Amino acid sequence: MSESGAPNTRPLQTIPNSASRPLLEELREGMAELWQFRDMLYQLTLRDIRIKYKQAVLGFGWAVFMPLIIVGAGSLIRFAMMRVNNAPIQLSTIAALSIKALGWSFFVGTISFATSSLTGNTQLVTKVYFPRAVLPLSSTLAQAFDSAIGAGVLTLVLPLLGARLSGALAWVPLLMLLLFLLTLASSLFLSCANLFYRDVKYIVQVLLTFGIFFTPVFYEPAMLGPRLSVLCMLNPLAPLLEGLRLAIVEGHPLLVPVTAASGALSWSPWFLLYSALWATVGLLASAALFHRAEFVFAEYA
Repeated sequence: MSESGAPNTRPLQTIPNSASRPLLEELREGMAELWQFRDMLYQLTLRDIRIKYKQAVLGFGWAVFMPLIIVGAGSLIRFAMMRVNNAPIQLSTIAALSIKALGWSFFVGTISFATSSLTGNTQLVTKVYFPRAVLPLSSTLAQAFDSAIGAGVLTLVLPLLGARLSGALAWVPLLMLLLFLLTLASSLFLSCANLFYRDVKYIVQVLLTFGIFFTPVFYEPAMLGPRLSVLCMLNPLAPLLEGLRLAIVEGHPLLVPVTAASGALSWSPWFLLYSALWATVGLLASAALFHRAEFVFAEYA
């Protein structure tokens, strides 16, 4: 589809294979195509948002429903743990759960829709030329819209849960950007993989269902002890969620390490650098892989 809205029907086989071209040249070409088809990206994002909320009982309440369910489940688990230790559950614990639940639901919601974004739009993929990256990207942007609504509601609630203003809040935009980039990188890779191997979406659903137990949403990594806490932070999503908790709830500057009473390393600036590398390098690699493979998508769609 051209910028004017008319479909571009040039045959896919006339597009040169980019396997032998430099990586930076491919990435520049991909970005230029996304900019050229920005109106299509906007329309697809708007379509995804309308589909989600059209004739929905909860309406925009869906933006907070998933995080609320996660917070409720996490609160129940933490309450049971506190009962065993004869300790009361703190409001700050609920605040931390709310923040991490919002980040987790953004990641899960995006991956769930983006993985099938190519196979779910077969007519577009096989008959119209456009940069296929707009499909997983539109799914990511549509979920970001949901999360923005949830974040607005959470901003009103957090002061009631003990969160306070501090200089550490300056880290929040960076953490949110890295979370977006990491999610987009995963979306590009998984949507491409699912086109070639149709059982990928089922594997992804299993991983997302149980992934919350391997990601520090219901708990803090320090609760696992010195060794397991570091292993937990190898999940590139974990430092971003923990960073949001520390910056917003505890007002902790993220350049300062945190060691728990048990001796476990709760936080280190290296954790943030680790996630940043996953987000940036992962996005560049997945975007290059996606761009090189998209010229044969029509054969597998």
